[in-house]
Amino acid sequence: MSSAFFIPTVNLMGADCLTEAADAIRAHGFKKALIVTDRILNDIGMVKQVADLLVERDVASVVFDGTQPNPTIGNVEAGLALLKDNGCDFVISLGGGSPHDCAKGIALVASNGGEIADYEGVDRSAKPQLPLVAINTTAGTASEMTRFCIITDEARHIKMAIVDKNTTPLMSVNDPKLMLAKPASLTAATGMDALTHAIEAYVSTAATPITDAVAIKAIELIQAHLRTAVKDGQNLEAREQMAYAQFMAGMAFNNASLGYVHAMAHQLGGFYDLPHGVCNAVLLPHVQRYNAQVCPERLRDVAKAMGVDVTDMTPEQGAEAALVAIQALSQDVGIPAGLEALGVKADDFPVLTENALKDACGLTNPKQATHEEITEIFAAAM
Repeated sequence: MSSAFFIPTVNLMGADCLTEAADAIRAHGFKKALIVTDRILNDIGMVKQVADLLVERDVASVVFDGTQPNPTIGNVEAGLALLKDNGCDFVISLGGGSPHDCAKGIALVASNGGEIADYEGVDRSAKPQLPLVAINTTAGTASEMTRFCIITDEARHIKMAIVDKNTTPLMSVNDPKLMLAKPASLTAATGMDALTHAIEAYVSTAATPITDAVAIKAIELIQAHLRTAVKDGQNLEAREQMAYAQFMAGMAFNNASLGYVHAMAHQLGGFYDLPHGVCNAVLLPHVQRYNAQVCPERLRDVAKAMGVDVTDMTPEQGAEAALVAIQALSQDVGIPAGLEALGVKADDFPVLTENALKDACGLTNPKQATHEEITEIFAAAM
């Protein structure tokens, strides 16, 4: 069976690579950027840092800092209007998954027309998006290098999954110096998001030897460095290793796709406006317990990557050990124990379940679930 492998053309990694990115932007001949970010990064001066590097290279910019934590159709429309009004010829996303996804939505509609909702699903666009340089400030979502774009439809209270090769950024930038001093709660949530990406890609029905390799390495690095990054936000080594981990997890799921953890987490985020990484972390062991019915040997590999000695374990025992290791890491970095603590209501399970089963991420889950089974997983995660 054939497979394709998607990744940005250029991926800059390591301390001070932001300057290299600015040089590359000048070399491309771009003239004016729409910088898509959030208000916090604008207020603390990080946007100015990027804008100043551009000015030094004769590249102008205008800033859209209206991205919400779960970017909406309205955010995309507002950013697109600003881009058109200012004649921007490329887009820079600065931040974590929310600015990256918002920027993808803006860039995709800028070149293809219509509305962002037109592109919900898989490969619905005809043309590549406007050139996008994605500068990452967190280690988790990997949206800076993927073809996934998640936008909240405010009217339907759901997250639209747009999986499109034409949303792949031109360049990704992971400078760990931009990740220093981020709050522990954000570091934990994004780190567990990355772990979810790696595990879901590893058990995916679309996994390949390439995605397996980067998924397992990502799990090893997250197990080794996430606790340190959460405890000591100024630890550059931990930040850099987590940047590599989340990037490799992104390589894995960008090509092997995901599963029911994301399909279900998207509904929680869209319905309750909850942090995506936290929802993933809470759901992850419960979905994998369901998946262990069909791929225990894969989950035993996950346990091994998380430092468990699985030598004398059966696949089923190894799978159980993986769940224990996941929950231990989650607890150590301060993730809430269940969905109830996040304000999720059992009365909402029917609509959450119905929408989860429509989410494109569930297509590659190793075991296809019924409506009742998805509801049972939500209930177990409470």
